[in-house]
Amino acid sequence: MRVVLQRVKHGRVSVKEGVLAEIGPGLVILVGIGPQDGEEQARFLAGKIAQLRIFEDQDGKMNRSLLDIGGGKMAK
Repeated sequence: MRVVLQRVKHGRVSVKEGVLAEIGPGLVILVGIGPQDGEEQARFLAGKIAQLRIFEDQDGKMNRSLLDIGGGKMAK
């Protein structure tokens, strides 16, 4: 399983000019899954990603996780 993460202020997924989903501050994640990958690997990776401290705190330091900023929800 491989992922590419991009921290964004705003993200949107669209197909044929129709918006499927969009988010405010958070992560856009592209995931590559192989035949040997399973639910256990996906849950482990999701947990690691959610805890990455890659968002700025009130002092401008990268000290907040996706969970800290209220992420982890997909909005339409």
